[in-house]
Amino acid sequence: MSPTSETAHGGRRLVIVESPAKAKTIKGYLGPGYVVEASVGHIRDLPSGAAEVPEKYTGEVRRLGVDVEHDFQPIYVVNADKKAQVKKLKELLAESDELFLATDEDREGEAIAWHLQEVLKPKVPVHRMVFHEITKDAIQAAVANPRELNKRMVDAQETRRILDRLYGYEVSPVLWKKVMRGLSAGRVQSVATRLVVERERERIAFRSAEYWDLTGTFSTGRAGDPSDPSSLVARLAAVDGKRVAQGRDFGADGRLKSDSVLHLDEEKARALAASLADTRFTVRSVESKPYRRSPYAPFRTTTLQQEASRKLGFGAKATMQVAQKLYENGFITYMRTDSTVLSDTAVAAARAQVTQLYGADYLPEKPRVYAGKVKNAQEAHEAIRPSGDRFRTPAETGLTGDQFKLYELIWKRTVASQMKDATGNSVTVKIGGTSADGRDAEFSASGKTITFHGFMKAYVEGADDPNAELDDRERRLPQVAEGDALAAEEITADGHATKPPARYTEATLVKELEEREIGRPSTYASIIGTILDRGYVFKKGTALVPSFLSFAVVNLLEKHFGRLVDYDFTAKMEDDLDRIARGEAQSVPWLKRFYFGEGEGATGGAADAGNGDGDHLGGLKELVTDLGAIDAREISSFPVGNDIVLRVGRYGPYVERGEKDQEGHQRADVPDDLAPDELTVEYAEELLAKPSGDFELGTDPVSGHQIVAKAGRYGPYVTEILPDDVPKTGKNAVKPRTASLFKTMSLDTVTLEEALQLMSLPRVVGADAEGVEITAQNGRYGPYLKKGTDSRSLTSEDQLFTITLEEALAIYAQPKQRGRAAAKPPLKELGTDPVSERPVVVKDGRFGPYVTDGETNATLRTGDSVETITPERGYELLAEKRAKGPAKKTAKKAPAKKTAAKKTAAKKTTTAKKTAAKKTTTAKKTTAAAKKTAAAKPE
Repeated sequence: MSPTSETAHGGRRLVIVESPAKAKTIKGYLGPGYVVEASVGHIRDLPSGAAEVPEKYTGEVRRLGVDVEHDFQPIYVVNADKKAQVKKLKELLAESDELFLATDEDREGEAIAWHLQEVLKPKVPVHRMVFHEITKDAIQAAVANPRELNKRMVDAQETRRILDRLYGYEVSPVLWKKVMRGLSAGRVQSVATRLVVERERERIAFRSAEYWDLTGTFSTGRAGDPSDPSSLVARLAAVDGKRVAQGRDFGADGRLKSDSVLHLDEEKARALAASLADTRFTVRSVESKPYRRSPYAPFRTTTLQQEASRKLGFGAKATMQVAQKLYENGFITYMRTDSTVLSDTAVAAARAQVTQLYGADYLPEKPRVYAGKVKNAQEAHEAIRPSGDRFRTPAETGLTGDQFKLYELIWKRTVASQMKDATGNSVTVKIGGTSADGRDAEFSASGKTITFHGFMKAYVEGADDPNAELDDRERRLPQVAEGDALAAEEITADGHATKPPARYTEATLVKELEEREIGRPSTYASIIGTILDRGYVFKKGTALVPSFLSFAVVNLLEKHFGRLVDYDFTAKMEDDLDRIARGEAQSVPWLKRFYFGEGEGATGGAADAGNGDGDHLGGLKELVTDLGAIDAREISSFPVGNDIVLRVGRYGPYVERGEKDQEGHQRADVPDDLAPDELTVEYAEELLAKPSGDFELGTDPVSGHQIVAKAGRYGPYVTEILPDDVPKTGKNAVKPRTASLFKTMSLDTVTLEEALQLMSLPRVVGADAEGVEITAQNGRYGPYLKKGTDSRSLTSEDQLFTITLEEALAIYAQPKQRGRAAAKPPLKELGTDPVSERPVVVKDGRFGPYVTDGETNATLRTGDSVETITPERGYELLAEKRAKGPAKKTAKKAPAKKTAAKKTAAKKTTTAKKTAAKKTTTAKKTTAAAKKTAAAKPE
């Protein structure tokens, strides 16, 4: 008897999914016999620190969370922020007769289902419920046809998790000791960072070459019409039978790759153009070929991310966030998939819409079948497509904003995939003539006409290169024949310069990782998010720019952990993990070879990847043992020229000439947002000529911390240097006290006393009659008072330390000035947002410049600037902000300030004392509650 038929006779079924949104949707399809609850993602994971490891474990197990000496047994703990949810699930299970584990049908989802079963320990029948789309039919079919947990998939995910833990926990401490505290290394994250760094190295080494050619406009002498133009534009292809050099003929060093081409400089090009002014030209050849273009395969995760980037300006993370909402609300199938396969139901739905919307002429006789191109793809999933057995058109969905745009993209691609080819003709015309000085010049022009648009009626794919010609672009040439005479209306000399290789964008980095078979498509968005969050990469427009910090990290990894960031080695590891998932390899022996380097002469393990000769290779543990060979200064130093060296220090990058404490020594900080290929010798000289760098002011007599003055992105500031053993990241992170210099101060004159006074801000001035605290603070836009949410500007920075409570109360007694005398004009106009279809501008706000379309605001990030931001980058920032949804309202973070108020108010009125005491009590309760629910962050 199926679970569905049992329900009809009574009983209570608990269905556990991953997200609350999915739970809400599924609940509506199952009816009263079911309770649907969310696990809210993973409920259990490896411990994030030794404090979470049970006391019975000691030594390396406490540090790693994995018992490497006993078959790599993982130590799992229930996440601190999930304990309340686990308790709720246990209570619901106690009242249920059956349990359905309905997490996503991929390795991650299978692992979550297994962890739920292990933690809940159900005593009732357990069913694994799987589906690819959240529709009524799909959910009911999934309930009626459950399966068992797939332990092989669980083992594969567990192996992957243990591998990533060992890699991160063993290699990251090396980066802390040799580069900077708080850094991290990861199996795919480090390789992705290396790709970005290598591209920047290519740009730094690149030398531009100048080359010239000619453009001719030729007339047939006939009156033209749209189907038969009267003229055509052609480029010079050859002179005296020798091909004219183009950009592709030059190497990265700026030199020609071969002597078989003719390199024209400006003088030669202009002379040739002049000598061709009165030349009679004829058509030498006309070559016509049939043109055919087949539709693109339906979306999988990576192609969706790439196309959403090109057409909608979405980052990979924003794309997945929007797609997740579409999936959970029943609009599309599962969005993490390697497959381009469509089910028979989907093919029928797509073909029906082709006939309905475009006519039978656009429908091929047989359904199109797309073979999977991704190695080790999880083919159980379909491609990403609209859900259901009848696709809703975008207008029928009721969606708006980003969700509408992404759904429309998916819908168009799916329908187009089942349409006929586009057909037409491509033509190449060669035009020749002899110059006044007897030189033979041959020009070439190419054209394309589309006689049947086929699938292009529904959808045309974008291009990564903004200058690339899209598939549906036509170039019509006049109807000419061999021997026809043409008149040269104009011949001009055109100069060009070769360009360095383009930096990766999120879309092109995803494409590169997939082509190299590194990582899994479902994780690319989080990988890119990680390298951005870690400061290894920042954005300029849509380009991913490596920081100088990433240069030091990659330098260390390449020199001392070469195999771990080797592209082929990493791809081989991915292949091995997939072999484990298919049951073709065992997890424990593989992990032993990777970690200990065991199995001399063995094959199929990560330790042997890229070797092939059977020799023993050391494992990860051996690699991280000998740190004495790593010269921290060497791996963080990069020559610039003129005896100037770029160094990556504990507090950021700087340029230096000469040795410290020696005569003539110079040092200057490098701006955080400077792209490495922009650090020229000339710019480094400019930096050294400025009075910049870290100015050591002395030691704080209270804390014992060193105080320095620095030049920052937003101006000069003072800060304290925290000891190495103080955590800089994570939930226990300590932030150094920092304060901007007053406008009247400068880096080279500020004193220790002034710095300590600045870092004492905000200063508690006192409390009003109701006990509300008033503070004096220094902001980016000047000094001000703050009372609750009410801020008032001060006239001078000196008032921050001198203003009395009475003076502050007098200011607040005055009515607040509302509005502005005149609205500030935008700093820059970017164009029309492709999602909201509203004009996007850059404005200056209280917290710095931001982009807005009048509905959504997004602050510019590190690496963005008003001068360099592109329209595409502006649209991307807005898309990411929309994907996050409205900001969640949280309780006011008052405890810390209110405790300070208690100390100060002790000298004030009795009312203030009572209020401060009350606030302190509240703070203690809040702190206690916070400790109970603090999340354990994974590495």
